[in-house]
Amino acid sequence: MVTATSLIVCFIATLVITPLVKRFAIKIGATDQPSNRKVHQKVMARIGGLAIFISFIIGLFIAQPQHPFIIPIVIGALIITLTGFLDDLFELSAKWKLLGQIAAAVVVVAGGVHIEFINLPFDYQWQLGWLSIPLTLLWIIGITNAINLIDGLDGLAAGVSSIILLTITAVAVIDQNVFVMALGAIMLGSTLGFLVHNFNPAKLFMGDTGALFLGFMISVIALLGFKNITVFSLLVPVILLAVPISDTFFAIIRRIVNKTPLSTADKSHLHHCLLNLGFSHKQTVLMIYAMSAIFGLSAIVLTISTLWVTAFVAITLFILIELGAEKVGLVNQEYKPFTRFFHRLGGSLIRR
Repeated sequence: MVTATSLIVCFIATLVITPLVKRFAIKIGATDQPSNRKVHQKVMARIGGLAIFISFIIGLFIAQPQHPFIIPIVIGALIITLTGFLDDLFELSAKWKLLGQIAAAVVVVAGGVHIEFINLPFDYQWQLGWLSIPLTLLWIIGITNAINLIDGLDGLAAGVSSIILLTITAVAVIDQNVFVMALGAIMLGSTLGFLVHNFNPAKLFMGDTGALFLGFMISVIALLGFKNITVFSLLVPVILLAVPISDTFFAIIRRIVNKTPLSTADKSHLHHCLLNLGFSHKQTVLMIYAMSAIFGLSAIVLTISTLWVTAFVAITLFILIELGAEKVGLVNQEYKPFTRFFHRLGGSLIRR
């Protein structure tokens, strides 16, 4: 009951607070200017994610989740939101943004949130030992940036994040994980309330204030919600977050293949590629929502599946992701290793 109340209150709170944040953004000059690599064509208020953060705090007062991790999570969330806010206002260098992300991640890891082991098939556990802390830091910082990178179209990051949060909350309900259920519901309500204002045509952007905060919270909640999955415990959140993770992964591959610096911004992310194929703004966003929903359902299936079903679903999804990336040109138009392999395989079978 408290979880449902938190979700509804946070949704309404964000609906009401977002227009006030928009006025505040314009007043202090936190606006996004049109540029060659951006889709929007007019000046837009950003720092909209501040409304999500404020609603998150309101939700905590309502739900009052009791857990040793709550204080470090809130402190880490405050640090990452402040980092995003300063970036939206002053356009921080990549070095300072990374420093803020590391600080937020270190706070939650120091507070006890880390991957101690990974469940493997046949009841094996891989105890990570000294790898636990660096792997957790890498996960939190990586997912934080992955959500930030997909924030390129109206409603895209907020919608994809909502689908991810809905999946995490659903799994928490199945597992009776009260703490994750509460955090998931609070974040889901806050994000959906913002999405009303942010869906195309957007009235304002969440900016790094929102994208970094959402990425940080999703990374932490996913760790807490899926760490006890019996088969391949780390695989499930990876599948759930396949859209932002794969977009980030192929962005890295693209820059390595094209011999450009990893920090270089470009217009070759998934949403850019779909737009280039002729899909409209809304069609592109809804297609990526559909992809996220498929991965979310797959993640739920994997939490209750046997080893062989898990292996089959995971391998199938990874092949489809690679083929999809090659089809839309996520790396470049010449990068098609799987496509060429299947063409050769098909040709060999026909000749036989």
